[in-house]
Amino acid sequence: MWKQIADFWHVLRGSIRDLAPIILVIGFFQLVVLRQPIPNLGDLVMGTLLVLLGLTLFVRGLDMGLFPIGESMAFSFARKGSLFWLLLFAFALGFGTTVAEPALIAVANEAASVAADAQIIASSESARGAYALGLRLTVALSVGVAILLGVFRIIKGWPLHYMIMVGYLGVVVMTPLAPKEIIGIAYDSGGVTTSTITVPLVTALGVGLAMSIEGRNPMVDGFGLIAFASLTPIIFVLGYGMLF
Repeated sequence: MWKQIADFWHVLRGSIRDLAPIILVIGFFQLVVLRQPIPNLGDLVMGTLLVLLGLTLFVRGLDMGLFPIGESMAFSFARKGSLFWLLLFAFALGFGTTVAEPALIAVANEAASVAADAQIIASSESARGAYALGLRLTVALSVGVAILLGVFRIIKGWPLHYMIMVGYLGVVVMTPLAPKEIIGIAYDSGGVTTSTITVPLVTALGVGLAMSIEGRNPMVDGFGLIAFASLTPIIFVLGYGMLF
């Protein structure tokens, strides 16, 4: 009981330390540079406290739940020795966590609205919904493929930087060929996939898998999955724009 309280207090202090620079910057520019009172101070303080509490609970939840389960499943699949099930799990994990990513949902809906305003698609609700869903599924599919390739790379011990270089070379080649309306969305989609849901589980999977395979270094081989998850959505969304 007391250990849980001590761990929570430790995470809370870390959250305060992380949020303090943001609060200081906003306060400095609002009061010193703009020389204006902070609007809705009560709501701002309450919102900050809620953010602090939410961030603390989120980080504590990662430590207690997501990181351990990701690592334990990686160990279990490695002991099972079935490459097919391990790769299938990696794909499903990447696809499932990304399609539920709140940031991706928001970006896809905004992209659909902008596309409708630009008359790229019909302005009906169904057309916007179909466009947003297609974009979400494309990004989720790309992340599933990315995690699958990343896990396969860890198993084989392939150098990470060569695969990343080849991927970005593909981005450079595809960018001039893609419709200009999709380029910004494609590049942003690489960032929104690496958010609150995807990163903890994928990182735990990579580190746990590297720890469970003899001859792999978790620091060298366990990380890098997030790099794939940021790269492949750009390629897939550029292709999505070129095809549809």
